[in-house]
Amino acid sequence: MVKTIFKSIIMCVGMLVWASGYAQHTTSGYFLDGYLTRYQMNPAMGNSQGFVSFPGLSNINVAQRSTLGVKDIFYNIDGKTTTFLNPGVSSEEAMSRLKGTNHVGVNTKIDVLSVGFKGLGGYNTIGISARANAAVKLPTDIFRLLKEGVSNSTYNIADIKAHADAYAEIALNHSHQLNEKLRIGASFKVLVGAGNVDADFDKAQLELRDDAWDVVTDATVQANVKNLRYTSKVSENTGNMCIDEVDIDKFGVAGFGAAVDLGAVYTLGDFELSAALLDLGAIGWSNNYVASTDGEHRFTTDRYTFNVDDEASNCFEDELERMGDDLAVLYEMKDMGDRGRRTRMLAPTVNIGAKYTLPAYKALSFGVLSSSRLQGDFSWTELRLSANFAPCRFFSMGANVATGNLGTGLGWLINIHPTGFNLFVGMDYTCMKLAKPGVPENSSTSINFGWNIPF
Repeated sequence: MVKTIFKSIIMCVGMLVWASGYAQHTTSGYFLDGYLTRYQMNPAMGNSQGFVSFPGLSNINVAQRSTLGVKDIFYNIDGKTTTFLNPGVSSEEAMSRLKGTNHVGVNTKIDVLSVGFKGLGGYNTIGISARANAAVKLPTDIFRLLKEGVSNSTYNIADIKAHADAYAEIALNHSHQLNEKLRIGASFKVLVGAGNVDADFDKAQLELRDDAWDVVTDATVQANVKNLRYTSKVSENTGNMCIDEVDIDKFGVAGFGAAVDLGAVYTLGDFELSAALLDLGAIGWSNNYVASTDGEHRFTTDRYTFNVDDEASNCFEDELERMGDDLAVLYEMKDMGDRGRRTRMLAPTVNIGAKYTLPAYKALSFGVLSSSRLQGDFSWTELRLSANFAPCRFFSMGANVATGNLGTGLGWLINIHPTGFNLFVGMDYTCMKLAKPGVPENSSTSINFGWNIPF
């Protein structure tokens, strides 16, 4: 179990820094006329026409959102791509590229089917989607330990966290024009949970003696997954029973929940002010399988060593396995059993926007959008300034610049929407440079695409 968790964390560092997924929306389209899925960012935003999504192609976002870039982990040594662990990369150089706390996150959504139509005095949408979220928080000390091995006598690794969840969503949205200036909207969502995992590795304190390590650890993993089973074995360090592997006999429904989206748009002359609160809700999980060190766990081991020399094998998968095996020695968790039901809040998002339309030329507008994800250790915020151009009824485009605690970038979106056809393509974070073999070096980058059928 612990070995599997650590391999997943290191895989996030090595591979999720350029991971992709089907994201909920592209914020580059928040102020853009004809962008049909703006209601996902603010439920008060309706459309002038109805639409039916093209299954699987209505809103695709291949994206990366992280404080780590490929260039922070991978290096070119003698014409070959290798990791920061290569002896040819000095510890000072490797550590200089890393921040005090490093985040990797992917928030995904696949629109299975959605439809929008006028009725009930406003605009309505019905959607069915599958969602998944994953995030990892890693302190720089864990990279230092992997890089330096036994060069230092004391290491104190604290506050490693990981979270992942997956669920299906059925959403009903209605937006309504209250008067000439104010439009409000709300979405009600029924949630069906597939699984949730929260891992808190609060402490790993290591002190090197002449020929062994004194180790103090403290960790807890809560897994809300149907039909999960832990397999335990005797520890080679302490002789105690500890979890070695995790098995899932058959995936099933693991919980149910509900959430709402709330939004408003206020027009004041040439200004349009908007605000939305998304994903305010929770899922009640039916089972909570807990693995834990049961408080601070102390032991001494002479097996905890690192081999950062990959000259014998340049296979990245073998290197990941070594890293995972070495780190797994730190934590010996006990099976604490099924603790019963557990309720966990979703991660709400707050969008606040303002748009100004030029009075002398209505086809041109400027906007500012603040987006914040409220998720504890995995929270992020972003500010995006945009210019939007809609010269005719069937075409619109926009360009923007974004900055936040996960980096900066340039975005753009082109939207073609004649009668019976709606197609958009763009990037929230434009890739400026590619590393071999075609991997973006940016800490954040994306490519957005969507195809819908308006009526």
